[in-house]
Amino acid sequence: MTTPGPGSAVAERVGLFGGSFDPIHRGHVELAAAALLELELDRVLFLPTADPPHKRSRMASALQRYCMVELALLDHPRLQVSAVELTPGRTAYTVETVERFRRELPAARLFLVIGADSFAELDQWRRFEDLVAQVELVVVNRPGFEQARATPGQRLEAALCGRAVHWLDRRIDVSSTELRRRLGRGENPGADLLPPAVLQFCAKYSLYR
Repeated sequence: MTTPGPGSAVAERVGLFGGSFDPIHRGHVELAAAALLELELDRVLFLPTADPPHKRSRMASALQRYCMVELALLDHPRLQVSAVELTPGRTAYTVETVERFRRELPAARLFLVIGADSFAELDQWRRFEDLVAQVELVVVNRPGFEQARATPGQRLEAALCGRAVHWLDRRIDVSSTELRRRLGRGENPGADLLPPAVLQFCAKYSLYR
């Protein structure tokens, strides 16, 4: 990172990582930690979403998912959780969230973390042109998804205006869907997949059973 000269300031580099986190798992945490390191971010904000526009089959409440994210991140001071998308009954659109952070952090460089499958469909998102104009995209490769399939279409390519897209490889091959199935069967997924405090929380409130 460039050392600032006298009287200058380095803009804060903030990652935005949205999702249902139903439940949050080691893959989410390791990915955010990798983004901190590889992109030299100052912090990553996890944004658990009360009502994601593309996911309707959640089993834990918005507040329960928020609590699980906080529990998973307690040992990671630069990985934090934000409640900006946590209003029940209100669909959260990413462009509106980004605009809010742009108002609150006008000098910051914002990095939006999304999956490769989402990147491939980004030109279908609400006001995607406004979205990509305000953030740097961080796209996560996942097993079984070829990067070539995530090549931006003409509309997204035009919106990007030649701006670089950052790519990260997924660290741990695990999905929240599979963890819900395993928890529903009464299994312990293990600390390598699910943070122990999150597992305790799920057991205490009989989530996914």
